[in-house]
Amino acid sequence: MTANCPNCLKEFQSAWAVSRHLSQPLTSCLRWIDQLEDAAQILRDSQLADQHATLGPSDEEMVYVQDMNDSGYFYGDEGGVVGLESDLPGSVEEPLGSQASEKPYVERFRNAAKVYRRGQTFWDRFNMDPYSAYRKDNLYYPFASRQDWELGSFLLCSSLSMAAIDEFLELELIKALSLSFRTAKELRGRAELLPPVPKWQYRIVSTTHPTKQPLYFYWRDPLDCIESLFSHPLFAKEIDVTPQRVYHTVERTSRIYNEWLTGDAAWSMQSQLPDGATLLGVILSSDKTNITNMTGGRVAHPLLISLANIKMATRNKASSHAFLLTALLPIAEFLHPVKRMQSVLEARLVHQCLDIVLEPLKQAARIGRMMSDPLGNLRYCFTPLASYIVDTPEACMLACVRGKTSPITMAMYENFGDAFQHSPRTAKTTLEQLLSVACDPLDVEGYFDACAPFRLSGVAQPFWRDWSLADPHVFFTPEALHHWHREFYDHDPLTTFRHFKDGISKLKQVTGRAQRDMQRYIVALIADAAPRSVVIAVRALMDFRYISQATTIDEAHCQKILGALEEFHEHKQEIIACGARRGAKSKQVLDNWHIPKLELMQSVEPSIRQVGSLLQWSADTTEHAHITLIKDPADSSNNINYDAQICRFLDRREKCRNFQIATSIIARTQSQSQASTSRTTDASSEHHDESHDEDPHADKSNLQTGLDDLWGPKRVVTDFFKKAEQLSSDIEVARPLRTFVVVDVVAEKFSLPDLRGALADYIQREGMAQNFHSLRGQRRALPDAPLPLMTLWSGLNQRVILRAQLGSMGTYDAAIFTVDDTGREQWPTSGLKGHDVVEVHLIMQPLLPRGKTGTSAPWATRFLTYVQHLDVMPQRHGSLLECTTQMHILKRAM
Repeated sequence: MTANCPNCLKEFQSAWAVSRHLSQPLTSCLRWIDQLEDAAQILRDSQLADQHATLGPSDEEMVYVQDMNDSGYFYGDEGGVVGLESDLPGSVEEPLGSQASEKPYVERFRNAAKVYRRGQTFWDRFNMDPYSAYRKDNLYYPFASRQDWELGSFLLCSSLSMAAIDEFLELELIKALSLSFRTAKELRGRAELLPPVPKWQYRIVSTTHPTKQPLYFYWRDPLDCIESLFSHPLFAKEIDVTPQRVYHTVERTSRIYNEWLTGDAAWSMQSQLPDGATLLGVILSSDKTNITNMTGGRVAHPLLISLANIKMATRNKASSHAFLLTALLPIAEFLHPVKRMQSVLEARLVHQCLDIVLEPLKQAARIGRMMSDPLGNLRYCFTPLASYIVDTPEACMLACVRGKTSPITMAMYENFGDAFQHSPRTAKTTLEQLLSVACDPLDVEGYFDACAPFRLSGVAQPFWRDWSLADPHVFFTPEALHHWHREFYDHDPLTTFRHFKDGISKLKQVTGRAQRDMQRYIVALIADAAPRSVVIAVRALMDFRYISQATTIDEAHCQKILGALEEFHEHKQEIIACGARRGAKSKQVLDNWHIPKLELMQSVEPSIRQVGSLLQWSADTTEHAHITLIKDPADSSNNINYDAQICRFLDRREKCRNFQIATSIIARTQSQSQASTSRTTDASSEHHDESHDEDPHADKSNLQTGLDDLWGPKRVVTDFFKKAEQLSSDIEVARPLRTFVVVDVVAEKFSLPDLRGALADYIQREGMAQNFHSLRGQRRALPDAPLPLMTLWSGLNQRVILRAQLGSMGTYDAAIFTVDDTGREQWPTSGLKGHDVVEVHLIMQPLLPRGKTGTSAPWATRFLTYVQHLDVMPQRHGSLLECTTQMHILKRAM
């Protein structure tokens, strides 16, 4: 009888062979058994400690802890909650899933993220509010009731001005309500009594050179912001705290990179911290954004902060609010007579302000700070800089280098077209160059000239100079929105080989989404219009961009990224030779590759190994955050002193958001408790001798439902597959309104002359037996073949009908249909094997006359589609891919 090792799942002939395997001194399975015994001892100690504990959390807190305590956590011997994946001695190595050969193998950093004792939870901080005593009688204090709070919260979080709120409250309908506030001033006064959030502060920044106006700098403690994210109940199941190396198999031959903690940078940082320390990666982002669009020209320079330990899928959702505004950098107008020196002084001001606001994070990165996680575990946390999300000009300013210089490597503009990566521009290199400049920094022009040999910008004190474990060539991560999509739009050879008069580069108001759409069809569009080498170069760049955007990347993907970039450099000279590379203004043919973003592509593959998937560092999320954190608050202001009013608005909104979370969960808990008590009372009165079983997961479901209601997506996503299944099961569901009486009407409206013949062919051949209908072969039914009595309905709108009547080609949606009814061929791993490419012309369902069932006509319970089949044209040497574009060439079947 065979047996398997409980750790690596290797199969042996007997249990004795498994025991001998586990006793091998060099095997990781022996360490696994030791760790399992240690875990059992910790669990026994924790149970004894819980039995002798004199103080315990409140009932509401216990509900919360139990909810977050379902993924490998148990109480430790010091009263905290211990994570199984990080608190066992030694290096933890585990295969994920039941088959080690099929699932990733995870090696976790040893002795990381220890729990020391119990700290403060979200509930503790909520109950520490000085007005918490009043909430025992009125949960929604300082508001009179739930309805009073809901209306007040809506007005506080809206973009209505104080005058608009006063006007709303003066309505007779609103006056009839028993509200605790009658003016906007009273409403905002009550908002100040809500539990606090990280506090805003300001100071006047002094500069060495005069400015037109005093500089007011608004900021709040970034360490408090990090702690609020780290302890937030929303992220209880979305935070990782232990660096790990993920492999495809137990042989550890192929690494997998996705989250930040799977990269080499996190592992290296953790190795430089004390044993038991918790690594919290800080994410920063800054970029100027317009407050006013039409008049005034007001600009804000926000500094956003987030936590790299939050999983990328959650962090990059705008509804998660994982990016917080921690500072509004001042916009200065210096009075220096030389305009170039004004930009140098502005860069120095930015570094000076970053020094002020980021000092708490620097101290925590050096000496650490005790913080509580969402479960209330107290951890010894360090806060190095994991990523700074910026565009290229801002990256150069923060790296203290001039334009036309790489902020990540030692390359200058003459080297931007090189086919290899230059040596990294480390923090040590830049600081040594600054120390070698023998000039007084107060002499701005002289210092700027002295920095010229090193291509430095004239900033004497970079903000990152004293930030432990921070290095610009690591934390300036490649950014998809500006470095790839914008680079495609600005520099790829689009204008020469297009049918537009001036090319799409002359289009105005082009968004990131439009740039992505252009990338989807550019290769096929220029395939027959551009020289072969140009098409190969453009296609190689497209392959590079698409592969680099993967959320999970392994060694094979890394090699494909390097191969695509190498292929571009092999064919790039043909772009210049045919005159496709031209200046934006001069329209003259350029014979160089002085493109900074092209050089930054050389850092993509090394950055993936350092910080994980690069898609998580895209500026899409931070750019969208500018709307909710800057533009919307500015709309509610009186257009005077924007910065102060933005800070006040965000303070009120965050208070309302946290208060809503707390009150909603408490209200649900109380409601669930009352319902449970009522059921218990009824059961005991009716059945004294019968036991009444409680649902052990009721509180967990209750809390999760509350969090989903507050933080889940607000837009309802229609599941058409579920609707189709319900229709096939004769379940009553809503049907489209557009109904056609006879098949011939449908054929006429959608310009489908052979629809009747196609339906007859399907019903006579496969309609009675199976769902799949062959898309190939000669049609057997005649065009006027008789059909059973039926009607058809379809949900397509009039625009689609008009488009079909016009008979325009290429305007239908293309789709890939599964034609393999065995289920063995799965898209996309199988490619086009077992699948067909089609154009969808009509989606319909036959309906039998009233009173008749579908038992005698199985085809009447199915969704049917009328499609135009596209044949894949074979290429040379039997290949299905065209050698230049590496794409399939399709032809409409006749």
